[in-house]
Amino acid sequence: MVLLAGCATVGPEYVPPEIKAPATWHTELKDGMTAEATDPQTLARWWTIFDDPVLSDLIDRSVTGNLDLKQAGARVREARARRGISQADQFPTLDASGSVTKKRSSQSTGTGRETKLYMTGFDAGWEIDIFGGVWRSVEAADADLEASQADLRDVLVSLTAEVALNYVEARTFQTRLAVAQGNLKAQQKTFDLIESRYQAGLSDELPVQQARYNLESTRSQIPTLRTGLEAAKNRLAVLVGQAPGSVHAQLAGHRPVPVTPPAVAVGVPAETLRRRPDIRKAEHELAAQTARIGVATADLYPKFRLAGSIGLESIRSADLFKSASRFWGFGPSVSWNIFDAGAIRREIEVQSALQEQYLIAYEAAVLGALEEVENTLTTYAEEQLRREGLLEAVDAAQQAVQLSQDKYKAGLVDFSNVLDAQRSLLSFQDQLAQSNGAVTSNLITLYKALGGGWTALDRDETNSF
Repeated sequence: MVLLAGCATVGPEYVPPEIKAPATWHTELKDGMTAEATDPQTLARWWTIFDDPVLSDLIDRSVTGNLDLKQAGARVREARARRGISQADQFPTLDASGSVTKKRSSQSTGTGRETKLYMTGFDAGWEIDIFGGVWRSVEAADADLEASQADLRDVLVSLTAEVALNYVEARTFQTRLAVAQGNLKAQQKTFDLIESRYQAGLSDELPVQQARYNLESTRSQIPTLRTGLEAAKNRLAVLVGQAPGSVHAQLAGHRPVPVTPPAVAVGVPAETLRRRPDIRKAEHELAAQTARIGVATADLYPKFRLAGSIGLESIRSADLFKSASRFWGFGPSVSWNIFDAGAIRREIEVQSALQEQYLIAYEAAVLGALEEVENTLTTYAEEQLRREGLLEAVDAAQQAVQLSQDKYKAGLVDFSNVLDAQRSLLSFQDQLAQSNGAVTSNLITLYKALGGGWTALDRDETNSF
């Protein structure tokens, strides 16, 4: 007892690193973004702000069917089992054994007789964790489990964002496809008009060929848009854990890109860092590695063990269970590695260097998170400005098409003005469709950067993996 009282758990105690975060975001918050604290309920299921039942259904299906999420759940179960293995080392072990041995001695050196030995018994052992090596291994296993659970939540954050981004991409391609097909119809009418004027001798062949290449140029864009739409749909199917083509019926009807909400509360940097699961994962990995230094340090000290055995032994089966056949043994033992050419100390250096690496990885994760949010804040705000400009450009281009057509029919301008106006209209409408999708995608990326979505899987569900 005196020896136990004088010993302490070896190795460094884990001290959580201080989060170094600025008080406010460097990027100016504008266009609906505020520094107000994010609502936990909104952040937990941020996709519901778009009020799109198809999107919500796809995300709910991905949470139950996505293979990456299932794999992360399996890693949680693995870490939980490994923690159980480490905890088992804190307790005594008990083994039962039994044997029957038949033996014949040599006639040259003995009697040449055959004998049988019957034996059964129990062996018990317990390594007393005086210097805390086992306790440190349990501490490391606990931290590993927390890290695997944080990894599960990080996968969930990425998954919900990925589903939403691909859904927006699919809707964007549908809109772009509708724009191209609408312009194709308008250009077809123009081509038919120009061709009829040529056939009537009111125009030469040049406007016909100009209208023709303008028409076919627009037609050539449609296969590329269809290819992108199919790829987005197939990607969504895989994300929900199903074969490509399984969500095509659900996305068959054309719906507009989900509209972004008028205001977004982004909070402050420190709040985001505490929330993000990738930061939590990096911190738990650092804690686990700190504990492993103690595991390695414990090998420098002696190991104390209590062992004992009790059983029955007899050369006749009939006498095996008699009191005379009993045997037992009990006693402590100690072992100490006196010389190992510095291997244990080198192992401590290895674990200490690994701890330094995990600390650097944690600091890198913090900086990366801050960078991701800052970049997304800028992208989201600037894309909204771009969309406003494109709205004005589309309106002007539509008027230019009408004016150029009227003036061409009146003989005031040549057909090149009509072609330029039509091409500009198609370009601006296509850019506007992409910008609408980009604004929503940037908001989705912002919610991902803020660490939103993982709380949709509560603690009970996390522990069920």
